[in-house]
Amino acid sequence: MKADVIDKAKTFDSTGTIKRLVEESLGRLQEFRKKYPFTEDPTQIDKLTADDIFTNTNEMGDFFCYIEHRLKEIGHLAIYGSQVYKNIKAQLDEFKKLLYISVDKKKSIAEKVDAPWREIKKLGGDSHIAKKIIFCFNYETKQLTPIFKTEHIEYFLQTISEEKCFPPRYNNMSLGEKYEFLNEKLIEAKQSSQITKPWENTYFGWFLYQTYPPPKMPTVPMQKKKVEEKIELEQKHQFRDFNNLLNDLRGREKISAEERREYSNSWLKNPEARQILTQKLVKLK
Repeated sequence: MKADVIDKAKTFDSTGTIKRLVEESLGRLQEFRKKYPFTEDPTQIDKLTADDIFTNTNEMGDFFCYIEHRLKEIGHLAIYGSQVYKNIKAQLDEFKKLLYISVDKKKSIAEKVDAPWREIKKLGGDSHIAKKIIFCFNYETKQLTPIFKTEHIEYFLQTISEEKCFPPRYNNMSLGEKYEFLNEKLIEAKQSSQITKPWENTYFGWFLYQTYPPPKMPTVPMQKKKVEEKIELEQKHQFRDFNNLLNDLRGREKISAEERREYSNSWLKNPEARQILTQKLVKLK
């Protein structure tokens, strides 16, 4: 971890206010885990009712009152409206299957995040709600931080780390693989300093958000992904134009159907020869 980060950690929360906030919230996490002891006894998941999710009087049930509100200090969720809870209530059996996966001690964090949460509308995408549920039911493993937005955890890692953060294969990882990798590296960084090593992971998350608020800018992996997407889009447009040229030549009987297939395959397989091939075919017009 960078020296200036350690210096800031030394003076963080001098009044102990944030530490008390976190401790109170962890107490509420214990309440939640006693009310819903799914990690200790997965069969209790079957007792989860539709009213635990969303009541018939259009009020949030106890399960998500904890997840969204009472446990806000151990991971904020930006949820707008109640539709996601209505969706979960309507697909309660599918949600219970996801909870079984979340507490399965034989499954990795990556497998838990990559479970089919997206099958319930509004639980997919970056899966913030799913990640918080997984965090709450796997808290004692100390494998996770309560940072659920992928861009934020990427930003924190590249901000505090002295070393290159992301391996070449990073952008090919699944969402769950990224989340597991990022948490592993972030906790490794925390453990590397005698100042932050004894800190509870939630408290460390507070330090990061309070000290290094994420700007509205893409992280290194996001920048790389956007460049790759731009290149891919340009290639699609080029291939479309090339196919239009082939169709035109075929329509004028300048090339045979077999030649059209060969030219198309050659364009796909030999990127370095595309310009010469295009110029050659333009001359046939």
